[in-house]
Amino acid sequence: MVLSDALRSIRAEDLKNAVILCGNVDGLANGTRGNAQGVDLNRNFPTDNWSPEPVCYKSRAREPQDIELSPGAAPASEPETKALLALLERMKPRAVVTLHSALACIDDADGSVLGRQLAQKSGLPLEVGVGYPTPGSFGSWASEQNLNLVTYEFEAASPYDLKERHSPVLIDVLTGQVDLKE
Repeated sequence: MVLSDALRSIRAEDLKNAVILCGNVDGLANGTRGNAQGVDLNRNFPTDNWSPEPVCYKSRAREPQDIELSPGAAPASEPETKALLALLERMKPRAVVTLHSALACIDDADGSVLGRQLAQKSGLPLEVGVGYPTPGSFGSWASEQNLNLVTYEFEAASPYDLKERHSPVLIDVLTGQVDLKE
């Protein structure tokens, strides 16, 4: 919703970076983290640490990891994961910014210039991890590929407050005002 708001706020000719509006359409439609098969797509990437064991996660910063989902039958078993990997292979981006909620931080394992810029612009703290293992995650995969990936974790807030606070930052990312080159 925040990304969609940001996109509507800029002219097409000012768009400097590629956008995937939603990577988990089933989860968005159903209000869940998993896709239609109950797979956590952010644990379905072909990484050295992928595991077939169910994964637990937390949906809020101060809550326990008590939600369990499947990582899929195999690494990259899900069509959504396969499509994203194919797109990344074709586009060969210098960096990726993923949008999640609601841990209220900028998660950047490398503490890159990009992560620091996003933390400064958003007012969210820069974190070097979410505090628990993330086997098979997009972040783990990106690290293995030497791809700078920064996760922008929105806080739990109303849609209006999120748009007001974060749309301007995303507009800067989309229009090339934030350096993605590191």
